[in-house]
Amino acid sequence: MKTLKIVFSVVVFALVSAFTFNNAKTSGYEIGDKATDFKLKNVDDKMVSLSDYKDVKGYIVIFTCNHCPYAVAYEDRIIALDKKYKKLGYPVIAINPNNPEVQEKDSFELMKVRAKEKGFTFPYLFDEGQKIYPQYGATKTPHVYVLQKTKTGNIVKYIGAIDDNHSDESAVKVKYVENAVDALLKNKEVSVKVTKAIGCSIKA
Repeated sequence: MKTLKIVFSVVVFALVSAFTFNNAKTSGYEIGDKATDFKLKNVDDKMVSLSDYKDVKGYIVIFTCNHCPYAVAYEDRIIALDKKYKKLGYPVIAINPNNPEVQEKDSFELMKVRAKEKGFTFPYLFDEGQKIYPQYGATKTPHVYVLQKTKTGNIVKYIGAIDDNHSDESAVKVKYVENAVDALLKNKEVSVKVTKAIGCSIKA
């Protein structure tokens, strides 16, 4: 009888674990999903939505922040992405998903300071109330979502890391975001659609 109870407990635990794992896998957007628009405050105090960009082909949405060493390491590369692809129809839209009550270095006022210091060429938006990042399923800073603008909406085409080496830009071998956008600009299929985002956990 005792053995039966143990077996039953193990089976129940396995089922619960599987259910939880499956839920975790499907939270947020997946490739091919339509991303809903948002309206968030930029560091210039103006509200920004994806729909404000009338003539673009898509967006490079990057969840990033002030304090995370990984995010800081990628700042120059994010600026370079925007400078390269904005003129080709894929601007960078950066969003800080962190709760400043949990991480004070990511306050809206300090976002303004950081954007000015680095000369950000793209919107740096504050996800007030942490409502947008869960919709996307972002878990790290930085975490990238490449969206293609279509007649039916903004379709998710790539999710993950910017490239394959956060610590040393000169040692990068695969530029995931650039490869994805380049493929879309040529009306080709993105070859690597999902990679693992490497960075700090989002502070909600």
